[in-house]
Amino acid sequence: MSEWKKNDRIETVIEDMSETGEGIGKTDGFTWFIKDTVIGDKVEAKAMKTKKSYGFARLEKILVPSSNRVEPKCPVARQCGGCQLQAMEYKEQLMYKQNKIYNNLTRIGGFTEIPMSPIMGMDEPWRYRNKAQFPWGTDKEGDIITGFYAGRTHSIIGCEDCLLGIEENQEILKIMKAYMECYDLLPYEEESHRGLMRHTLIRKGFKTGELMVCQVINGKSMPHSEKLVEELLKVPGMTSISFNVNRERTNVIMGSQVENLYGPGFITDYIGDVKYQISPMSFYQVNPVQTEKLYGTALEYAGLTGGETVWDLYCGIGTISLFLAQKAKKVYGVELVPQAIEDAKENAKLNGMENVEFFVGKVEEVLPEQFEKNQVHADVIVVDPPRKGCDEVCLETIVKMEPKRVVYVSCDSATLARDLKYLAERGYELSKVSGCDMFPHSGHVESVILMTSCSDKKK
Repeated sequence: MSEWKKNDRIETVIEDMSETGEGIGKTDGFTWFIKDTVIGDKVEAKAMKTKKSYGFARLEKILVPSSNRVEPKCPVARQCGGCQLQAMEYKEQLMYKQNKIYNNLTRIGGFTEIPMSPIMGMDEPWRYRNKAQFPWGTDKEGDIITGFYAGRTHSIIGCEDCLLGIEENQEILKIMKAYMECYDLLPYEEESHRGLMRHTLIRKGFKTGELMVCQVINGKSMPHSEKLVEELLKVPGMTSISFNVNRERTNVIMGSQVENLYGPGFITDYIGDVKYQISPMSFYQVNPVQTEKLYGTALEYAGLTGGETVWDLYCGIGTISLFLAQKAKKVYGVELVPQAIEDAKENAKLNGMENVEFFVGKVEEVLPEQFEKNQVHADVIVVDPPRKGCDEVCLETIVKMEPKRVVYVSCDSATLARDLKYLAERGYELSKVSGCDMFPHSGHVESVILMTSCSDKKK
């Protein structure tokens, strides 16, 4: 049993980092997880929670800083739950993420040889997010504030200028706040389910400069909205203004109903040469600079020559599908969310692409049905599943369809490694691995993998 208890003071040297970006140190064989620390730091911390062989502690003092420690640029980096790695030098963040993918592929995937390219980092790892959702609330004095939730809580840390977000956020939030104060519109309060103003969603097309504001409200309408529109239109690039109705007691940010106040109801942006329409509800990658690198790599791994039939599973609004359609004979996309498929069809039309077809439904149902009933085949299958990875029925069908190549885009290298192991045991080999840093200063990392059919290689 652990002899450590809550509030004990400990000293330790950080030797490793967890999947979620906490520093890991040991004291007399007992493991501590300590947020806001960096490998190489010698720290003093206070025990918060202890289990049998490990515990969580809060950083109290850095006794000897690591050579990889930097001063976080953001004044609220420690309190805010958004950035886990801001105190770590960016080069070191990239190494940490590269190792995370490598370790998961060896430990969980059981791979011994990993053909890994250097991780794709950013030249400028700030101001990269094209989307932000700011919750509204009040501080202890009763003043209106907005910012981000503190880690693992719903208490708001005031911050109108997140350094990962666009500079226009600050200007837009000032306008929103002045509008709320002018007309006595109260921020939403979770406990009482009262107050009108929930979240402000802001999006920007990086290549087009177009801006969108969508205000989430706990009500049916926004009073004096014409005045708000008038003010927001003073911000250069303002293209779409709307509100979203969410009257549920829920943590889900957006409701299903969007009412347009100004503009076409969407903004446009490009990834490479492909144009996309983005509405308030659309899923769209938040880091357009890195998305171009990620999708470019997926396209390169797909090895298309113009004659292939490609399936894009978990296709969202068709972002990867349309990228692939530039070089494939035919692309089929599958996605569960009907609205995303509507967007995907619109985006195909927008780009004049006629060699793309989309299906609404669960991948694990649509794919077997198309394969068994309609005998559709695939030369290449691309998957970009949610964090939980691919469904086993989906993996089973991929193996039955015998594509020459499987390109797997992943936001969680642990579930990726599990799924690749399944494919490797059924005739596929690991050919290429690349990490892509889509979320600098956070613990997340994307990867893109090429699996090649062994039987195809023998021919």
